[in-house]
Amino acid sequence: MQQLSIKECVRFGWKTFKKRLWFFVGVYAAYFSIIGIISLATDGAESREVPAALNIAVILASIAIGTIIEIALVNLALKAHENVGSIKLSGLFSPMPFWYYLAAKILIGIAVLFGLILLVVPGIILTLMFAFAPYIVVDRALGPIGALKESIRITKGYRWTLLGVVVVLGLLNVAGALALFVGLLVTLPVSALAFVHVYRTLEHRASEVVPTST
Repeated sequence: MQQLSIKECVRFGWKTFKKRLWFFVGVYAAYFSIIGIISLATDGAESREVPAALNIAVILASIAIGTIIEIALVNLALKAHENVGSIKLSGLFSPMPFWYYLAAKILIGIAVLFGLILLVVPGIILTLMFAFAPYIVVDRALGPIGALKESIRITKGYRWTLLGVVVVLGLLNVAGALALFVGLLVTLPVSALAFVHVYRTLEHRASEVVPTST
């Protein structure tokens, strides 16, 4: 089986990032700002004596906004992979498969948590198996179960390499965080673009596999 090149994926991420550098920096700066506001609002609701209903409303609103932002960032990576020059901010919010995406994330979270409780290693394996389910939901509008199954299919045979990708991108973002966090405005979009390149590469290879007759 042909190996997936981690170096090539990171190189793709960097080259694509450079083509619309200020656009990506601006999007991720806005992302950090919104997440910061959400965090302050949530902490404020928890620290003050507010009605339970209001506290729950703040938490639900935070989850909804966070999910919408996640979908927009996945859309950004997918659209940038196809044609980075044509991306518009308004296009990041279409399509918006909110409920499918949220359901997929919840199912992944439950499965990974269960795997980590078992012996840690199963949790890591499940994380890799389901890594592309959120991308598949946004990209193909599949339901959560279908997206999980498809992610398992396209990652089969590449999970060790995928672990290497995750480790390399994680270290890249640690370096970005050490650079007074400003570096994350570069490393996060580069990582997202590199990871979506992994997705597209594995998706393409999976489509070339011809099932053997039994």
